[in-house]
Amino acid sequence: MEILVHTINNEKIIEIISDIPVIIEPQDVLDLIGDLYSRGTNKIILQEIHLAAEFFDLKTKLAGEILQKFSNYNFKLAIVGDFSKYKSKSLQDFIRESNRGGSIYFMNNLNEALSKLINL
Repeated sequence: MEILVHTINNEKIIEIISDIPVIIEPQDVLDLIGDLYSRGTNKIILQEIHLAAEFFDLKTKLAGEILQKFSNYNFKLAIVGDFSKYKSKSLQDFIRESNRGGSIYFMNNLNEALSKLINL
């Protein structure tokens, strides 16, 4: 796993770079937050691939547990990916509701994610 720091308008946004999932269970979020805490930002970008496949099956409740950890620690998170491939109506509703909130966003590409996070 690599950490890339984007600085825009004197504000830092962390982007995780990895070819494999980095968050498989809720404890992984706490470990990641601990690693990122000293970097002076609470804004992070993950790719869809960085999350365990079970995250996108709402019946597992993994998405709620993982995203709650980011919210509890006041982290703003953008998840980048192609979410149209998931046909679950409840997941699509979950994504839509998250995007209306103030801390978790599902975005189509990196530029959208950066733009969203920089304006928070």
